[in-house]
Amino acid sequence: MAKLVILSQGMTGRSHELKVDKTTIGRVDDNTFPIAESSVSSHHCEILLRGSDVIVNDLNSTNGTFINGDKVTGEAVLKPGQVLRLGQIELRLEVDGAASAPTATPNAPAAKKDNTVVMQRGVSLTDLEQGTRGFETSSGKGFTKKDNKGNKIFLIAAIVVGVIIVGLVLFALMSASKPAQ
Repeated sequence: MAKLVILSQGMTGRSHELKVDKTTIGRVDDNTFPIAESSVSSHHCEILLRGSDVIVNDLNSTNGTFINGDKVTGEAVLKPGQVLRLGQIELRLEVDGAASAPTATPNAPAAKKDNTVVMQRGVSLTDLEQGTRGFETSSGKGFTKKDNKGNKIFLIAAIVVGVIIVGLVLFALMSASKPAQ
């Protein structure tokens, strides 16, 4: 049985068996094989089983579909052991009883080198608060949430000014209501 195994860090080992004639892969949950990663399009590609062939069809994805570094335009055959890249996610096709990597034939041209750089995902708020990513500020601590001292001072000053205004208004009303002597 053929299956796609994710190789990318954070999802390593997650796999999906190709049991039906058509498997859709993308970021949203209505795909047969959803991969929740921002570089994967909502409906990235489809995998078709045609006899013993595994066919990859890009669905006009934003970051492209690649087999061993070659961009897939239209349909392309994915062979056992080859790496399928969807955005920044890499998957390998594994088939029971098949070689884990494609065998090279004599006189065949050398495979193209994949020079893709995979970027780490963004920084979470907890990483910033704890300073676990190596960010340093002038104080030597990692980034922290802004404290609310400025807001507290403003609120206290507004209350004091409000009390003074109310007091002046009351004093003016009391002075105006007293009979003149």
